[in-house]
Amino acid sequence: MWLMNKMLFGSSLALGTVIAISSYSWMGMWLGLEINLLSFVPLISTPKNMYSSESALKYFMAQAAASTMLLLALVILSSKSPFLMSKTDYAMMILNTSLLLKMGAAPLHFWFPEVMEGLSWANASILLTWQKIAPMVLFIYTNKTLIFIFAVVISCMIISGIMGQNHLSLRKIMAYSSINHIGWMIAASLFLEIVWLIYFVVYSIININIIVMFQKLNIFYMKQLVLAISYEPLLKLFFILNFLSLGGLPPFLGFLPKWFTIQILAESQFYLLAVIMIVATLATLFFYMRVTFSTFVLSANSLFVLPSQSNHKFFIMTANLVTLASLILSTLAFNFM
Repeated sequence: MWLMNKMLFGSSLALGTVIAISSYSWMGMWLGLEINLLSFVPLISTPKNMYSSESALKYFMAQAAASTMLLLALVILSSKSPFLMSKTDYAMMILNTSLLLKMGAAPLHFWFPEVMEGLSWANASILLTWQKIAPMVLFIYTNKTLIFIFAVVISCMIISGIMGQNHLSLRKIMAYSSINHIGWMIAASLFLEIVWLIYFVVYSIININIIVMFQKLNIFYMKQLVLAISYEPLLKLFFILNFLSLGGLPPFLGFLPKWFTIQILAESQFYLLAVIMIVATLATLFFYMRVTFSTFVLSANSLFVLPSQSNHKFFIMTANLVTLASLILSTLAFNFM
């Protein structure tokens, strides 16, 4: 019964996203977003875990507020009243704000880390990757005020860099990391949609890679991470390299989409925005380095009973090796194209 419920709500979750991004009208897009929302809430909440039920409630309230704002913007845009027709720019700003709230972009990120804290790693991976698709695609469809969007991008960089420093919870660290990457994706989507798509795919691959390790080792906090990986030197190395790749350091795969984004910003002559994004991302990179250094330097003296890793060790090693070698493969492919 439990598996059937997961399959039912998982398929309707995917269906809602597909309806939202392929609809011809804004009402169809809103309908797709609502199907997506009402499918994800039962996936989050389980009666045995009060934290997941709390996360489901917080997620529902934030998404319902965003949907209300979206409907308000659509009413203003479709109205024939001369007064409301003169407020089109404000309506588009409300529409963009509702989509930014849905995806958890700063400064509308208040619900995102709190919801992440109560999720299992499987649900967290859905929230970090799949749940971003529909709001991002609809955001690409809309007319945008550049100053407003630039303010959102810069706030994503600064807030994620500052707020991520103080947490030992790996779920909150991944949430603030996601907020930083949302800023990069918004900047990429303003100028070239294919760069946004490459960024999203690469981010999802690296994210899922890291979350699979957390899931298999059943760890949620920094102390558990140090204890769990101390007995696996190769796994420790791959974990560190994946985190550095998530931070966008060359020569790892995570550097590729940031490289593309910086290039299109420079070609569009937005040099100041590119410099601010790079400098502000250094703060985020600092807490990536804190996680990797603590994992690398600290050793565990206490007894820690690991689950059997024989089944998943080969899968983790293979997936990580492919991911970490992909920048070299991509560069070679571009040379032959």
